[in-house]
Amino acid sequence: MVLYAQSPPDPVATGFIGTGNRGSYLLKTAFELPGVRVAAVCDLKPERLDRAASLAARDRPATFTDYRRLLERREIQAVFIASPCDLHVEMAIAALEAGKHVYCEKPVGITPESIGALLRAARKAKTVFCAGQQMRSDSRLRDTIAKVEQGIAGRIVMVKAQRHAGRDLDHDGPSADWFFNAARSGDVIVEMAVHNLDVCNWVIGSRPERAAGFGGALLWKDDPPGRTNMDGYTLSYDYANGVKMSFTQVFFHPDGMPGGGQSFYVYGTDGAVDLMNSTFYRRGKREPPPVLAEPRPQQHQAHLAAFFEAVRTGSKPPAGIDIGATGALTAILGREAIYRQRVMSWRDLGVEV
Repeated sequence: MVLYAQSPPDPVATGFIGTGNRGSYLLKTAFELPGVRVAAVCDLKPERLDRAASLAARDRPATFTDYRRLLERREIQAVFIASPCDLHVEMAIAALEAGKHVYCEKPVGITPESIGALLRAARKAKTVFCAGQQMRSDSRLRDTIAKVEQGIAGRIVMVKAQRHAGRDLDHDGPSADWFFNAARSGDVIVEMAVHNLDVCNWVIGSRPERAAGFGGALLWKDDPPGRTNMDGYTLSYDYANGVKMSFTQVFFHPDGMPGGGQSFYVYGTDGAVDLMNSTFYRRGKREPPPVLAEPRPQQHQAHLAAFFEAVRTGSKPPAGIDIGATGALTAILGREAIYRQRVMSWRDLGVEV
């Protein structure tokens, strides 16, 4: 519990742009945090706007269908952006230029050019920018990666990671009107797997120099009709520090079949670490592998709480613009290697972070 010498700080007046599934979750989570006031909500769809206003009825938020009107409100200090991915950069730059602190859902952008523009705007701004890559605030994962960085597995030589689901995203769900359109979502690797790829960058301590891969709509062909994003792919990354990384994502791993879900296996010269269960397996040893960090209670508020702490104190957010941009560009590098059917290099993106 935080004790204040005089009185608690004034609540941070916060606006929410995009109140669909993810935006509503962010709103509800922020609403539960102390020292946060939901001052405004914005969405193009009336039913979503009404639901968001009802969720935050205690704070009597203003409602908008045009995000630019929300940004004009001088009282608003911080803005959450949870619109479809193709709008993230436009809205984030506008919010930064309006002097707002920005929490931008991942990916921060879906093209190298737009990410370059956002980098310039965020570095020029005097406000906080935080990407919604919340795995950076998972305390067990953070503690486990710290042990890897300290050398428990020796020098890291390779990482094998995956994101395997048993079914496709709901074809009639609230995100179906943009998720299956790769021009709007950036494709599944950029919209979803950016989380996983960011963790790989984190534990490797570098960014990839090259990528090669193959994929497509392998099972869900033209389903839903007009679909342009993939449902399965495999990628190989070659990192600047020499580490190799293998990554796969599928939407057709049968429920109950072993080997599904998300995993990160980190191979070093002295053994390997399973990041998801925080276990170290020493090479050549048969004894029970030690657990590096104990499970924590679910910390769904941690990333948002860290953002508001940065807003109040000027502390460093857990996923600033460099982390957000590097994660998105890592995903884009892989996507373009698949699309263009050739080895892509980081310099091909034309953006330096």
